[in-house]
Amino acid sequence: MSEFVGKSVVVTGAAGALGRAVAEAFHNKGAKVTGIDVVEADTDFRLLIVDLMNLEDVRKAVTEIGSIDVLANIAGGFTMGDSVASTSDETWDFMMDLNTRTVLNMVRAVVPGMQKQGRGKIVNVGARNGMRGVGNMAAYSASKSVVIRLTESMSDELKQDNINVNCILPSIIDTPRNRADMPKADFSTWVTPDAMAEIVMFLASPAADPIHGASIPVEGLA
Repeated sequence: MSEFVGKSVVVTGAAGALGRAVAEAFHNKGAKVTGIDVVEADTDFRLLIVDLMNLEDVRKAVTEIGSIDVLANIAGGFTMGDSVASTSDETWDFMMDLNTRTVLNMVRAVVPGMQKQGRGKIVNVGARNGMRGVGNMAAYSASKSVVIRLTESMSDELKQDNINVNCILPSIIDTPRNRADMPKADFSTWVTPDAMAEIVMFLASPAADPIHGASIPVEGLA
């Protein structure tokens, strides 16, 4: 019997390629999955339409869901092309909101409940580029670096409450969008969403109970 049968799992960005793969993986293991996104999608799991930038809306959704055992913060995005000196306020704010405020708002809403029940797993998505700045993608790299630091800080704060907080650091995920953006790349070197989902499930499982504050590279051959 799967360790996730009957567990309440929340996956943000659940209408996207990676979020859907993660949500479906938990669903197939018997979890009670609630996906969160800003767009409608036809799914086998429950999907709530929530603006993750709005803390009040997030808190209402979490109250509706009730007890949460696993939070997978998958929502996020990527943009590049601007040097640091040419980065606009709009691009900077967009990356920080999409990749960090979504995480911040979810944990502000979910963590008090996990502390009350005395357990929980939180898995965030950083990026390899969050470990070292890369030219012409500073806003993205900075936003993902913040996710890593949030993961480490939360882990230090919450491990005594039996709450594990970790993150994964993908390189390039094999999604339709990435294939369209990089048509000449060798797609076989990229990490598939299904493979990423397996890592998320591991970090949400009892096998990962001793792991706190880890940033795990998931790079495939890229």
